[in-house]
Amino acid sequence: MDHANSFKETVETEEELRSIIGYPSDLVKNKVITYLDHHCSDFISQSPFLLISTADHSGCCDVSPRGDLPGFVLILDDKRLIIPERPGNKRMDSMRNILFNPNVGLLFLIPGLGETLRINGKAALVKDEELLEQMAVKGRKPRLGIGVEVEECFIHCAKAFRRSGLWKPNSWASKETLPSAAKILSEHAKLPNIGEDAIAEKLQESYTKRLY
Repeated sequence: MDHANSFKETVETEEELRSIIGYPSDLVKNKVITYLDHHCSDFISQSPFLLISTADHSGCCDVSPRGDLPGFVLILDDKRLIIPERPGNKRMDSMRNILFNPNVGLLFLIPGLGETLRINGKAALVKDEELLEQMAVKGRKPRLGIGVEVEECFIHCAKAFRRSGLWKPNSWASKETLPSAAKILSEHAKLPNIGEDAIAEKLQESYTKRLY
């Protein structure tokens, strides 16, 4: 495996992987459903945040966040949902990938809840004005939506959240020690005549004036 050449002692086969990790329980093997039942719909309606994973035609992957008030994802029926595409940085990584490869994975989170909802399916870029109007906020509808035809739904356990303490404020670092997005962008982009302070102002403006 060429991409693993920089690592020593790598696993090369599923058989070897299973010999190390083992096999899922009957509960895990049987928890997957192929549609949005009332439990999944309720979970999505209470989730203000999700991650969407996509890959392009050559298999290069991307994971991107989407967030808004709970209920921002429009559920059309038990097989279809739409994620509104709010204003962003216009890289369009997820949407460009979907044009070449419709396979997507979604991870829905609810603050304070350790368990997450995973959904896998096929995506398309939706421009139906009637549907987009239903996802308008403050009179502004999204220009596009990411429609997903559901193929798999299942609950993922809370172990990662328990180990990380993600929902425990007393485990969070102080704000003064957190990475500075403006500083990182300034040093990565290396644009002339735009330093850390100017980038910080641009970020703040986008967060306060261009959310929708």
